[in-house]
Amino acid sequence: MRVAPSWRTLLLLAAPLGLALVMWQSALVARDQALQTLQQDAENELRLSAAGLTGHLSRHDYLPRLLASREGVQRFLSSPHAQDAMPLNLLLDRFRATADVSDVYLLDRHADTLAASNWHRPNTFIGQNYAFRSYYTDAIAGGQGRFYGLGVQSLERGYYFSSPVWLDDTQPDSSPDGVMVVKVLLDAVEESWADQDAELLVTDEDDIIFMASRAELRMTSLHPLSEEERQALLATRRYADEPLTHSGVEVLEHRGAYSRLVRFTDGPLAGPRYLSVTRPMTEFGWQMHILKPLNPVLQAQWVSALLAGGLYGIVLLGGGIGWQRLRLRREREQFAERERQTLARARDELERSVAHRTRDLVETNRRLSGEIEERKRAEESLRQTRDELIQAAKLAMLGQLAAGINHELNQPLAAIRAYAENARTFLARQRLESADLNLEQIVELTARMSEISAQLRQFSRKSGETLTAVSPEACFDYALRLFQARLRETGVEVVRRWPEQAVWVRADLVRLEQVLVNLIGNALQAMTGTAAPRLELAIDTQGEQVVMSVADSGPGIPVEHLGQIFEPFFTTKPTGKGLGLGLSISSRIIDDLGGSLTAANCPEGGARFTIRLPRHATPPPGGATTHQETLPHA
Repeated sequence: MRVAPSWRTLLLLAAPLGLALVMWQSALVARDQALQTLQQDAENELRLSAAGLTGHLSRHDYLPRLLASREGVQRFLSSPHAQDAMPLNLLLDRFRATADVSDVYLLDRHADTLAASNWHRPNTFIGQNYAFRSYYTDAIAGGQGRFYGLGVQSLERGYYFSSPVWLDDTQPDSSPDGVMVVKVLLDAVEESWADQDAELLVTDEDDIIFMASRAELRMTSLHPLSEEERQALLATRRYADEPLTHSGVEVLEHRGAYSRLVRFTDGPLAGPRYLSVTRPMTEFGWQMHILKPLNPVLQAQWVSALLAGGLYGIVLLGGGIGWQRLRLRREREQFAERERQTLARARDELERSVAHRTRDLVETNRRLSGEIEERKRAEESLRQTRDELIQAAKLAMLGQLAAGINHELNQPLAAIRAYAENARTFLARQRLESADLNLEQIVELTARMSEISAQLRQFSRKSGETLTAVSPEACFDYALRLFQARLRETGVEVVRRWPEQAVWVRADLVRLEQVLVNLIGNALQAMTGTAAPRLELAIDTQGEQVVMSVADSGPGIPVEHLGQIFEPFFTTKPTGKGLGLGLSISSRIIDDLGGSLTAANCPEGGARFTIRLPRHATPPPGGATTHQETLPHA
């Protein structure tokens, strides 16, 4: 059956149109999904950045009230012209250095600066009048003042806290006699934003960008300012004499109250498009914005369109092949019908030949039937073989899972057995207290095994458990207790490098011990067959972090595997010896605790795994969370 030329032309036109439609719709769907994902990531980053900015500013709120209540400040303010201001200047400078703020200065009731921490600098505040600042008017009225803007002398952006200074606050109609002011710079917060894969902006109620991860965007506006608006801002002297030019941002699409697509017509961000997400900071009257590049969205659109186009091509090709096969089948049927008609017309003349040909046809049919039956049996055997292979693969996966769980629980089981044997011995010797302590350790280890098995779910879900102060040294000691027998049998030298003073980390005890057990177990396995095996455990502090490391004297990690060892199901062990989940789960646990887990090779040989966790400044009341043993019962 031939297709009419009109239908053939229509099909040739419809195929590319269908391809374009499928790719276009797939790109639209992928764009919406990618934008939703990008917006969720942006909202999470924005929430964390806003919390960091709020915490940085609010931690200095107490300082002006504290200084205003000091006797030395009040005594100097009672008769400033009759006293030497240098002791007070030095006192304010010491407080400035201790609190890590920019400046601290004292104003009298007329807003004149009497003493300042920058008394020794050329741009000192002493002698300057700040009656035009709102932090002075708020504080002199008896309240607590807050203000942000450029410094008149230093031209540095800062946030100001102020508090009234009372010489006599016992009278109901008394008024403050001065104002104590603390200035905090904003540069440190902006420097922390530079590490993010996004641009951060903070605007005030006039849409002026006074904080930004890009220095070029600071002191610009989100929309062009009219001459009246610019003069009104200059009159407040909040931003000194800055021109407050337009940042060049242009809104392309609104995606809700706090989300939109934008681009910049000029400046350092000109060219690419961005997803802008806004978060109000009502406590300060600000708005915080995050700009995420749309490169992942564009990539997702192209990938989805290409995949949809490929699938469309496969379907179209399959349809063409099917139609061609159907046409050939119909042609064969028509040919067979013509042959039967020809044979019917010649039947009378060729009776003897027909009988002979009939015998040949019967034999041919018999062979064809045999071939068909043989093919059916082969197909059935193929299906059975395929099902057996699938079943074997399932059993192999179950074996790997069982091996992985055994890898996580083997050491606690060995410890339970050792504690149980010791308990029997203590019972036989009538040492009931020691036996009870061993049984208590068994109960603790069984509970710990339940906690360890629950950590297998950490690969897909973050834990919501409360973090407490934990002693790294105690966690190392607990992990070593699980390997005591193995350490003795293999003759491993254990080297501990602890700090002189106890340190604490903010973590979850069970999960941190699980990671250390896993790392030490891997180190011992890596040193199998190594002459003079040596296990080095170290604890160190680096600023606000505690660094814990586990190093071995084994062969180390191949360089080509260093980037893959934390991936799920990646393992260099023989089949059946490991599932490849131990380091992946350990890395996820440390990430959930707010730290990081890295691996590297030691220069002298062997591998070193390093854990970095936030430092807990002081232990909790009653001591840190540890596992303590009051009697030797292991």
